[in-house]
Amino acid sequence: MILVTGAGGHLGSATLAELRARGVKAAGGSRVPADGQRRLDFDDPAGIDLAGVSTLLLVSAGYAEDDRVVARHGAVLNAAVRDGVGHVVYTSLTGAGDHLAFALAHRATERLVKASGLPWTILRNGLYAELFGGLLLWAEDGAVESAFGDGALAAVARADFAEAAAVVAADPVAHAGRTYDLVGSPVTAADVAGRLGVAHRAIGLGEYRRRLLEETPGLLPFQPPMLASIATSVRHGFLDAAGPDLATLLGRPATDPLPVATAAASAGRPRG
Repeated sequence: MILVTGAGGHLGSATLAELRARGVKAAGGSRVPADGQRRLDFDDPAGIDLAGVSTLLLVSAGYAEDDRVVARHGAVLNAAVRDGVGHVVYTSLTGAGDHLAFALAHRATERLVKASGLPWTILRNGLYAELFGGLLLWAEDGAVESAFGDGALAAVARADFAEAAAVVAADPVAHAGRTYDLVGSPVTAADVAGRLGVAHRAIGLGEYRRRLLEETPGLLPFQPPMLASIATSVRHGFLDAAGPDLATLLGRPATDPLPVATAAASAGRPRG
């Protein structure tokens, strides 16, 4: 049986749905299980049960400080070894993302995966097209603002990541010991603004950080540095390179990220 972690999240749920659509036997694991999912709380190592799992699709448990993320991943990998899991597929971060503030937890987890002694495959995912569009800011005059400048992001639609993960998890032996770098086609903030029929206005990184710290309620302390690192990496051309691995796994061209990013930006447009 394939077990997909983080089944309550966007990528985990989409991957689980993709596997089932292919007729592959798969189950979901979640901190708050629903619809027959298995309870899987990485912060409760003693309660992690992976008995009967042949392939573990470990969707990164991010959104925390590095030490907590790595501890979570270490706990589930220890359980995978103990319970005899046959293969681990880990959703990591594109190699171009080493400049990002959240890269360390991914690289540390890759080490843990390889040191576990279990057969493994690593999917180094680029950044979501949905995220890129969602990070664009709407000004009062109707323009789109961003700290991305003229930089581009080789963005990927979440559905493509889910499909690629399902392809690998459904036949893990064919992908054993492989690290795939999954990135898409470059898209800029100006491209998105053009699709929306509005102007794009660049703001400085300092202004962006100020807005994150002073005008964005609900952000946790580690999140402003994460978001600022995305902005500066895009702005200075570190995340714009395309690659062949995604299309190879999909067996088709990757989804155009521009309409996906545009839809995400449009969803955040003020109404009224």
